[in-house]
Amino acid sequence: MQQDSSTESAKNLSNVFKINETQIQDHLGEMVRSTVEETLNAMLDAEADQLCGAKRYERSEQRTNGRAGHYKRNFHTKAGDVELKMPKLRYAKFETAIIERYKRRESSVEEALMEMYLSGVSVRRVEDITEALWGIKVGAGTVSDLNQKMYERIEAWRNEPIKGKYPYVYLDGISLKRTWGGEVKNVAILVAVGVGDDGYREVLGIAEGCKEDKAGWSGFLAYLKKRGLNCPELFISDKCIGLIESLAEFYPDAKWQRCTVHWYRNVLSVVPRGKMKEVVAMLKAIHAQEDTEAARIKAQAVIKKLETMKLPRAAEKVDNGVDETLSYYDFPREHHRHIYTNNPLEAIMKQIRRRTRVVGAFPDGNSALMLAAARLRHIAGTQWGLKRYTNMDRLKELKREQLALLETAAG
Repeated sequence: MQQDSSTESAKNLSNVFKINETQIQDHLGEMVRSTVEETLNAMLDAEADQLCGAKRYERSEQRTNGRAGHYKRNFHTKAGDVELKMPKLRYAKFETAIIERYKRRESSVEEALMEMYLSGVSVRRVEDITEALWGIKVGAGTVSDLNQKMYERIEAWRNEPIKGKYPYVYLDGISLKRTWGGEVKNVAILVAVGVGDDGYREVLGIAEGCKEDKAGWSGFLAYLKKRGLNCPELFISDKCIGLIESLAEFYPDAKWQRCTVHWYRNVLSVVPRGKMKEVVAMLKAIHAQEDTEAARIKAQAVIKKLETMKLPRAAEKVDNGVDETLSYYDFPREHHRHIYTNNPLEAIMKQIRRRTRVVGAFPDGNSALMLAAARLRHIAGTQWGLKRYTNMDRLKELKREQLALLETAAG
């Protein structure tokens, strides 16, 4: 009985205290919008007074100009659309430092448009999203203008001088589609990422190459060297003949590490599917050894095992290429997992691929380069570039130990 009474009371109270949350939110939003509008108009009035040398209607010997009314202008803010009363001056054009002339949106909105575009959202989808979020529909022309401004900043970023030392440098390329004389052809985008003395990763360069051949890689390495890239301790990449030849030409003192994952794939390309699992375990065992000598001994054992398994072509590939995958043993053990593959850069290239897949075929190589560079710049500004990748103190200690041994041997 008491429970029925409580239920009836609750029903009565619910009828009395009924809150319309939508109306409250709309009311609060309108209060914020009107406050923003009043504040901006007050700031514009104060700025006009300062330019005139006196307040409105004030007689003063310091007055240098006079008011001539105002005109209304819409301005979009996070709080919604506001109506600004832009002052007019008699003897000069009013140029406000508060709001750029003819600027209709806050920079935060412009950045949001760029971020959407860079994240793979199509221009048509951007139009729909801006209309849903801000009540305005941003046309394709506006998006293109904003991207052009952004590309100018990216081009400046792409050509900044390279400062400091980068002991480890990863190199890779990606092929994108572009239209050329009515045909769709490939254009190569070449990328370099370095790990600096401070242990942080940085995008060192991105450039267009017609192909991933010697000419393309030579041009790319010349571009890096011209911007100030000193000789790294180690380059990590896939085995591209043009790249290897170019490295010997531009950075002859640097060591080269062939990506072990790419090497595994190369060996497995001549292995029957039924034997792949066993061969993969054998190949991984080579790189699980404690040092270079032990890895070489294990490689010889793997070669003999492959021959007994009737896999002579796989044995030949291991024999010819295993030494190219063992350079990382010359560096601190703590760094091995970071430098024995090119996977850190491969992950970035996948992001570029995902972004550019939306476009399809680019109208030219430069547009492909700019979009890929925009994505890299965005990645570099996130946690990827702000989080220390590895501790480089151990490498410095190893270099000191090696130098001490050389001095001892010389003495």
